[in-house]
Amino acid sequence: MEGDTLYSIGELARRTGLTVKTIRFYSDRGIVAPADRTPAGYRLYGIDAVARLDLVRTLRELGLDLSTIRKVVDRELSLPEVAAAHAEALAVQIRVLRLRHAVLTAVAERGSTPEETELMHRLAQLSEDERRRLVGEFLDAAFGGLVAATPAFAGVMRSMTPELPDNPDPEQVQAWVELAELSLDPEFRSSVRQLAEEQAAEQVRSAAAGPRRDIAAVVRDQVGPALAAGIDPASPQADPFVAAFTADYAHLFDRPDDIDLRRRLTARLECVNDPRRERYLQLLAVVNGWPAPESLAPALDWSVQALRVRAP
Repeated sequence: MEGDTLYSIGELARRTGLTVKTIRFYSDRGIVAPADRTPAGYRLYGIDAVARLDLVRTLRELGLDLSTIRKVVDRELSLPEVAAAHAEALAVQIRVLRLRHAVLTAVAERGSTPEETELMHRLAQLSEDERRRLVGEFLDAAFGGLVAATPAFAGVMRSMTPELPDNPDPEQVQAWVELAELSLDPEFRSSVRQLAEEQAAEQVRSAAAGPRRDIAAVVRDQVGPALAAGIDPASPQADPFVAAFTADYAHLFDRPDDIDLRRRLTARLECVNDPRRERYLQLLAVVNGWPAPESLAPALDWSVQALRVRAP
């Protein structure tokens, strides 16, 4: 019967596809013990050695160390328990590799300096608590002290909070790193703060009349048809569109639609049109897995050009 058959180490190698040297190595460490020996002292193995070696090879390919493998084949550890622990360890390794891949890709694409590379690497490896703290500091710098007077800002802050998933893809990691760099930029923080303060002032002024849409959204809707029609912002055909959104802004502040108001609106729209703000929102969408946000830049560019012509 085959179950009683003993195999030489060479025959075992042919059956398993492993080398004689490898089988001898496993045998010396007690992972696959010989069932007997020939009178000359050569090792002989039973049929169970074939199954054990097949299992050993599979576990080695999965990355288990020999000490753990020996405990599994000797049934000192259950294979499901070992597999679960090893899968968890691999998940951590995969996450680290994804982070490294993302940083190296960003360095290659951006031509980063050693200092920038070090910062990107540090930002990519932040823990969840550290990420939340960094984002919290940015949002507090931008909106701190304004939420009480403008409760709507609480929702704005939530909508501007990145939530990197547990298993992010490389694009999400790259987006997080760039977003974190932006949130650390003092000039960007100052720009967002200025925008928030101006919006808070507008909300306070319009409180009696009820909630009002942000001026950037109003401008986008008012000049959308002009953009679609290809109207030059400096041409007379642009006048009705400009009058529509400046009248809305004048009504908000209960002031005449004059040159001073239009200059003020120009500065307001230039602040809103900060490309860093739009980039933050684009990166936020990538990190959170949201659809790409609509760009306000075309409408804002058109509006600013139109206002400068009419309020030099």
